[in-house]
Amino acid sequence: MLTLRKSQDRGYADHGWLKSFHSFSFANYYDPEHVGWGNLLVINEDRIAAGTGFGTHGHRDMEIISYVLSGELAHKDSMGNVKAIPPGDVQRMSAGTGVRHSEFNHAEGKQTHFLQIWIRPNQLNVEPSYEQKTIPAMKKRGALCLVASPTGDANAVAMHADAALYAGLFDGVEQAGLDLNPARKAYVHLIRGELTVNGQRLHSGDALRIEHEQHLHLSQGIDAEVLVFDLAA
Repeated sequence: MLTLRKSQDRGYADHGWLKSFHSFSFANYYDPEHVGWGNLLVINEDRIAAGTGFGTHGHRDMEIISYVLSGELAHKDSMGNVKAIPPGDVQRMSAGTGVRHSEFNHAEGKQTHFLQIWIRPNQLNVEPSYEQKTIPAMKKRGALCLVASPTGDANAVAMHADAALYAGLFDGVEQAGLDLNPARKAYVHLIRGELTVNGQRLHSGDALRIEHEQHLHLSQGIDAEVLVFDLAA
């Protein structure tokens, strides 16, 4: 079963320096029909104005993934990491027993556009940790490239969660498939462009909640960039 969520139906917050779309209930946005899907709790599509950002704040027992689309995100945390996250990189932070960090856009006159993703961990009170990998566009071209998983691999960051995250780029005749366990849940988030998933046409910002399905087929992309989540039920 596929349930479509249109981009315009997401929550939205405009803080001046930050404009954010919320796929699930977050901060002052609450929708009882959208408080997460499986162990996926947050997808925020954030646009940070130049010279601004999130001041130092804390997290605990959460797997946090940042997926940068344009601009550059500066990360600094209580573990001693000071990193720049450019487009094409995937960052994973395991908050575990507690971590404090900040995220900032230092680029003059240039907005930073990124997705912030929270996934519920399957291990609590782990030692906080950080990982960042560059995912070449060619790995995502016409394919679903694994970018986050419990074990990680050459392209994927490793996270303490029963989930896997795939990223893909599709245009024209490019297509790909993914086998699913119907006892689990899945989620498709179209970052940009247009894409057909199991016969359902998606446009930029649209998403599909998926359950009781055995296979996904992605095709007919128009400058499409997509994230696919395999999730614990």
